[in-house]
Amino acid sequence: MTHSYRTDEDGGVNIESLGTPDAPTFGLDTFGDLERDPATGPDGPLVGHPEAIRQVVAEAVLADRVGVDFFGVGEHHRPDFAISAPDVVLAAIAGQTSRIRLGTSVTVLSSDDPIRVYQRFATLDAVSSGRAEVTLGRGSFTESFPLFGLSLDDYEVLFSEKLELFARLLREEPVSWEGTIRPPLDGIQAFPRTERGLVAWVGVGGTPESVARAASYGLPLVVAVIGGSPGQFVPLVELYHRALAHYGHGILPVSMHSPGHVAATDELAREQMYPHQAAAFTKIGRERGWGPYTPDQFEAGAGPQGALFVGSPETIAHKIAWAIRTLGLSRFQLKYAVGTLPHEQRMESIRLYGTEVVPRVRELLAE
Repeated sequence: MTHSYRTDEDGGVNIESLGTPDAPTFGLDTFGDLERDPATGPDGPLVGHPEAIRQVVAEAVLADRVGVDFFGVGEHHRPDFAISAPDVVLAAIAGQTSRIRLGTSVTVLSSDDPIRVYQRFATLDAVSSGRAEVTLGRGSFTESFPLFGLSLDDYEVLFSEKLELFARLLREEPVSWEGTIRPPLDGIQAFPRTERGLVAWVGVGGTPESVARAASYGLPLVVAVIGGSPGQFVPLVELYHRALAHYGHGILPVSMHSPGHVAATDELAREQMYPHQAAAFTKIGRERGWGPYTPDQFEAGAGPQGALFVGSPETIAHKIAWAIRTLGLSRFQLKYAVGTLPHEQRMESIRLYGTEVVPRVRELLAE
C-alpha cells in the first residue's frame, strides 16, 4: 500500500525533510492570541483582531530569520483568537519569508469542505515554493459547527468521511467517492496540482481511534500534549507505529505540540507566562465546568516531565530533548503564544527559541 500523498518515489514529498528522530525539526505554533493593548496597561482592553494578525505575521518573519523550521497557525472562530482563515495569513507570511515551512496547527476539517481545503493549501504550496503543510483535526472548540450550519450530532461522521475524501485528494488523481455528508463524486480532479505533493498531518488529542485512523491513511501524526506528561502518550505513539505496519505503510513522522514560553531565566519565564496561562485556562474552564486554574497546576506542568515548556533556553532544551527521545519525535512544536502574553515577550521567546534552544537541543541529541 502506498502513502495517501505523492512521495519521493514518484518525485513528490520527501518525508525525511519533515524531520526524523535522529534529525528532528522544530516549529512554533500560534492561534493569533490577543494581547492587552500595551498603551493602556495590563488591565486594558485587548488589541483588535487586525493588529493581532499583523503581529502573527511579524512573529513568523522573525521565526524564519532565526532559523526555526516550521511556523503553524491554528483555525478558531472565537473572539479571543484572531485567525479564522489560516491559509490567508500563511500566504502573507510566505511573501515575507524564504525558507521556513508554513502550515496549520489545526485546520478544522469537520466544518470545512475537503476539496476547498485541498485547493487552498495547494495554492499556498505554489506561492510559497513548496513550503505548505496542513494539519487536519476536529479542533478543541466547537464554534465552527453552528457557524457553518452543522450539527454536533454529526461530529464523528463529519470528520471520518471528510478525512477519507481528503486522503484521496492528496494523491492528485481523479477521485470517485461516496458517503453520507455530500453528493457522490465521480472521477473529479481537484486543481491546482502541486509540484511535489501536499504535506498533510493529522492532529490528535489522545484517543486510540484517532491515532489508528491517521495510520490507516498513511498520514503523519501530530500529538497535542496540553496537559499531563508527554510520557503518557508513549502507548499512543507505539499504537500508531503498529497500525502503520498493519496497513502496509512505512515509518512516518510524529510531532508534538505543547504550550510554553522562553525567557532569560526560569524565574522570569514563569513570572511572564503564569498570569496569562491562568487567565486563559480559567476562562475556558468556566465554559467547560472546570475549576479555576491554580499555581499548583502551573508548577506541575512546568516540571521536568510536564506539558508546559516554560523556562530558560537551557531548561527548555533539556526538556525538549527528553520529549523527543521519549516519544521518538521527528518534530517538536512550541505553542509560544499564551493568552494575553504581550507581543514583545512573544518576540523575545521566538528569538531565544531559534538562536539558543534549538541549537542546544541538537547538541544534546548528538551526545
